[in-house]
Amino acid sequence: MSNTATLATTSPLSDRVQAMNESATIAMAKKCRELIAKGFDVINLSFGEPDFQTPQYIKDAAKKALDDGYTFYTPVPGIPELRQAICDKFKRDNQLEYLPTQIVVSTGAKQSLANAVLSLVNPGDEVIVFSPYWVSYEEMVKLAEGTTVPLVGTLENDYKVTAEQLEAAITERTKLVMYSSPCNPTGSVFSREELGAIAAVLARHPHVYALADEIYEYINFVGEHVSLAQFPEVKDRVITVNGFSKGYAMTGWRLGYLAARPDIASACDKMQSQITSGTCSIAQRAGVAALNGGRASADEMVAAYRRRRDLVLDIVKDIPGLKTPIPSGAFYIFPEVSAFFGRTAPGGSTINNATDLAMYLLNDALVSAVSGEAFGAPDCIRFSTAAADEKLVEAFRRVKESLAKL
Repeated sequence: MSNTATLATTSPLSDRVQAMNESATIAMAKKCRELIAKGFDVINLSFGEPDFQTPQYIKDAAKKALDDGYTFYTPVPGIPELRQAICDKFKRDNQLEYLPTQIVVSTGAKQSLANAVLSLVNPGDEVIVFSPYWVSYEEMVKLAEGTTVPLVGTLENDYKVTAEQLEAAITERTKLVMYSSPCNPTGSVFSREELGAIAAVLARHPHVYALADEIYEYINFVGEHVSLAQFPEVKDRVITVNGFSKGYAMTGWRLGYLAARPDIASACDKMQSQITSGTCSIAQRAGVAALNGGRASADEMVAAYRRRRDLVLDIVKDIPGLKTPIPSGAFYIFPEVSAFFGRTAPGGSTINNATDLAMYLLNDALVSAVSGEAFGAPDCIRFSTAAADEKLVEAFRRVKESLAKL
């Protein structure tokens, strides 16, 4: 009888999956959709998704691919035309030379990041993650049975980690450094001088690799985008990840890629071959058109994102209790909100942390945002500014009104 009871109550799920957390951005978006389905007028600022349509010339390329019968399996690391177009992009935009054999195309930049982590990290390896960080970094390290070592950038330095912090954190067990620039969630952008100093640190530690997430490359308000791989002393130890979702408004197409030295690229190819194989043939042909079509559509979107950023910053500067740095890229604001902790909400509940505050705003203001806890910044909240101007104005009017009740 006792054995039967044990079998009935023991979860069949692996320790691996039980140790993982659900993506906080996806979880909040799910709650938002549930309220919308019940008829509530929720403004969703929790998701990092451009509100622009994919440019027409990219759609036309996909339609042509369908008409041409381009519907069969593709090579695991990507079709040759796309890998060459990516090499051309790196040379044109980043002054980096890669061969097509060093490119692996995946089902989104997220898979590219996971491929790299799983191909490099052994159980017990330390992975330094610049914090605040994108929510999935830590979970990917968990999946690889590595140990996440968060390095926290200060509010005064626009949340950016310094080379001195990195130097102090590296140990003999450090295997990988992960960061994004422009950063999700903060919008911070590393300068050439700052990345040069980080490259100098890495050059002194040849056992340490770097995973540079550049998915927001084109959404940059300060001009120059700098890739860590541009520093020759560390290029062979840098894996650069990018994709099409942000710069080309192609979120649903699920298309990303990485560039790395041949043995690492080959390992990522091998990893992917056992999980998804090659990504969608139609999406890849669309990706070729996107890269060959230049950046005009991206530049138009960036102009809109800059205007929206300025619009939102002009509103939130008049909301007491929010400390909001000026983001240099991406499409988020990431205010520090600890001034509201310990306050009592209408109805009697206490706002103990950013997660409580995000849930309060969802229920009271009908505005969906994401707690900074999942980003390694428990005193902050992330709002996306990838929404129409009028929605942003209404959303932050509601936020201001709701916060005033605390």
